Amino acid sequence: MEAIIIEIVNKFGYLGIILLIAIENIFPPIPSEVILTFGGFATIISEITVLGTVIAATIGSITGAILLYYIGRILNEERINKVIDSKLGRILGLKKDDIHKAFTWFDKRGKSAVFIGRFIPIVRSLVSIPAGMAKMAITPFLLLTTVGSLIWNTVLISLGRIAGASWARIAEYIGGYSDIIFGLFIIVFILGILTSYIKKTGFIKLIKIRKNKKQITSEK
Repeated sequence: MEAIIIEIVNKFGYLGIILLIAIENIFPPIPSEVILTFGGFATIISEITVLGTVIAATIGSITGAILLYYIGRILNEERINKVIDSKLGRILGLKKDDIHKAFTWFDKRGKSAVFIGRFIPIVRSLVSIPAGMAKMAITPFLLLTTVGSLIWNTVLISLGRIAGASWARIAEYIGGYSDIIFGLFIIVFILGILTSYIKKTGFIKLIKIRKNKKQITSEK
C-alpha cells in the first residue's frame, strides 16, 4: 500500500494527493499519515510546494466528506426506522428511542463532533455520515470540515517536511495511534452488538433468576 501511495504522489503530484485523500476519507483503512507525511517530504525533492500540497489534501478531504455526507442524507431517520422494524433490527435489538436520542444528541453536539472528529483516525471519515443523517446544514458542515481538515493536513505535511528523509518514522508513529483507535472502534462496535443481544435474549435476567434460586436453596 505504501509503495502504491508513493508512486501515485510521485507521478501525479497534486492531483494524486487529492485523489488519495478523497479515497482515504471514504475508506478509512487507507493510511492518510503516509499520504500526508510523504507529501511533506515530496515538497523537498520535487516541484510541489507545502501550500499547494495542503490545499490539494484539503480539497481531497472535503470531496470525500461531501460524498459520505450525502450517503448519510439517504440513510435518514425514516429509513433507519424501517431497518429497526425489519428482522435484522429485531435480531440486533435496535430501538427507535435509541436512534431518536442519537439524532437529538447530534443536533446539539454535531458541530463539535464534526470539527473534533477531523483529528481522530476512523472517526474523521465516519462522522460525515451521521452529519448527513441528522440533516446538518451543509454550510456549517463544509466550514467545520474545511477548517478541521486544513489543520490536520497542515500538521502532518509540515511534520513530513521537517522529518525529511525520515518521514516514514512520523507516518509509523501516527499509524500506531490510528491502529489503536481503529482497534478501540471495533471493540466498542462488538460490545454494542453483544449488549443489544444480551438485553434482547434476557440473558442477564436469567442469571439473576438462577442466583436467586441458589440463595433460596442455600437458605433452606
